[in-house]
Amino acid sequence: MSQGTLYITQQIRSLAPKALIKHFNLDVKLADKDATFEKYFPLNKIPAFVGPKGFRLTEVIAICIYLINLADAESPLLGKNAAAYAQVLRWLSFANSELLPKEASAFRPLTGADPYNRKQVEESLAYLKKVNGVFEERLSNFTYLVGERITLADIFAATVYVRGFEYLYGEQWRKEYPSITRWFKTLIASPYLKEFVGDFKFIEKPVEYTPPKKEKKEKAAQAPAAKKEASAPKAAAAAAASEPAEPAPAPKPKHPLEALGKPKAALDEWKRVYSNEETRETAIPWFWKNQYDPEEWSLWKVDYKYNDELTLTFMSNNLVGGFFNRLSASTKYMFGCMVVYGENNNNGITGAFLVRGQDYVPAFDVAPDWESYEFTKLDGSKEEVQKFVNNMLAWDEPVEVNGEKREIADGKVFK
Repeated sequence: MSQGTLYITQQIRSLAPKALIKHFNLDVKLADKDATFEKYFPLNKIPAFVGPKGFRLTEVIAICIYLINLADAESPLLGKNAAAYAQVLRWLSFANSELLPKEASAFRPLTGADPYNRKQVEESLAYLKKVNGVFEERLSNFTYLVGERITLADIFAATVYVRGFEYLYGEQWRKEYPSITRWFKTLIASPYLKEFVGDFKFIEKPVEYTPPKKEKKEKAAQAPAAKKEASAPKAAAAAAASEPAEPAPAPKPKHPLEALGKPKAALDEWKRVYSNEETRETAIPWFWKNQYDPEEWSLWKVDYKYNDELTLTFMSNNLVGGFFNRLSASTKYMFGCMVVYGENNNNGITGAFLVRGQDYVPAFDVAPDWESYEFTKLDGSKEEVQKFVNNMLAWDEPVEVNGEKREIADGKVFK
């Protein structure tokens, strides 16, 4: 009999309960938000759990404790006695209420996920320094947060630190907080988390905010000066007239690709055709006949570099959606489709993009995570390239990966 359903997304609070289900081999289904979720959980908060006989549970700490009790009511993950259990709860609460929100309010504006507010980011980083000081002091004296054995507090807190190490905690930070760094490396190599974050890539420097490139508005031409009063010296007027006027500075382009000028075939009409016409019958022939011009556009195959880290297909598709959101500044200059192929715990991400010009970097580097993808230029005159691009537009045939055909599970369109 099924032990229940856990609703999760790519949000970091989903990682710990998912890891517990995997570690204890629980018969719990992992699901994305659906009609049942919306019915039972009107606040739309993740994670959420539905068990037998309508049992429902929210809040990540409560869900994690419940999952451990399903597996082993005497599990050492909850502490060996009442005092240890209280310490487990203490560190769970501290990580969830103090560490996680401040990390999010610091890195999300820096990566473009939230509107940038310098004061907010600086205040969050300052508060994080205090929070990390508490963790560092504790872990300087103990191997783990509650003594010398891993507990749920360590597992959950380490998953919270994942985002920090991804975006905020560079090489210098790790030198300043050696105990946290040692502890984090130990946790992600443990049987609980290794499958999900074991091959973690540490950053050299923290992510920096890159403001959107704005066009300097050309000053409106000034109205002709009123005629000077008769008493003004004529010599001064003559001198002023003899000086050459400085040319107004040319406005900077809003986007690097704007410097290429307008193409013969803009993307708007192609996007309309793709959205409203049958893909194979009408849209694809229109694309090759009317849109693709190798002198003005280039084709690129885009592959996610870390397919071995992907788990559920819907989570992989959410990852693509987040990437597309961060590419929004380049909407006018490219169009693309990316698909998730394979099945849960064995899937990958690939796709094809039409990009203005011959260089992919100006189009993609607007997204902070663009370097997580590999870009390969395609020759649109080749039959095999056309076949691949057509399938990325239609999603109706398997994808060939390393000589193996893989079914398409899901996908998204950037337009």
